Amino acid sequence: MGISQYDPAARGRPAWNAGKQVGVKRPLKVKQIWLIRFFLDREGRMRDRALFDLAIDSKLRGCDLVKMKIGSLVSGSAIRNRSIAIQQKTGRPVQFEITADTRASLLAWLERRGGSIDDFAFPSRVNPDGHLSTRQYARLVDEWVAAIGLRPEDYGTHSLRRTKAALIYKATGNLRAIQILLGHTKIENTVRYLGVDIDDALTQAETTEI
Repeated sequence: MGISQYDPAARGRPAWNAGKQVGVKRPLKVKQIWLIRFFLDREGRMRDRALFDLAIDSKLRGCDLVKMKIGSLVSGSAIRNRSIAIQQKTGRPVQFEITADTRASLLAWLERRGGSIDDFAFPSRVNPDGHLSTRQYARLVDEWVAAIGLRPEDYGTHSLRRTKAALIYKATGNLRAIQILLGHTKIENTVRYLGVDIDDALTQAETTEI
């Protein structure tokens, strides 16, 4: 059997996932969240602190997070308590809460950032009219987790998306609520995303005596 000229192997190029850990990335624990916040505050990285906090609260995919505009986050001179985003993947809206810590870090950043309600909250450094790229966002996440001693290979942008969802599920066991918060169309996707089906089954089995 021949090899296609479009096959990377035909040109001696490594596969895209060579040497990389592929699969579900770990969510952050509460202690790790605060360690990253402490690191960003200590380094005076106001934009990154706001981006990190919004990522945790919003539970958005990276492609949706970087496209958030100032107008969707503010109401008058204050940060909204809730916001909404249209998901690029599904085209459907998803709502999310903005908690007090996130409102504080966003307000501090946006006051420094300036701009109008039609501007992106996190602009590109290359193109001021554009937004932060998903690739740069991914690099930032790698840097943040490495700064607190975690392996970047084990974490990624989806770690931030999963973090609050995993904490809420652990506290409530309400999969339907998590499905809504993540904007999943099917609850099966939520089950796979959280990786909770086997753990839950075993937990139920262990607590059932016959």
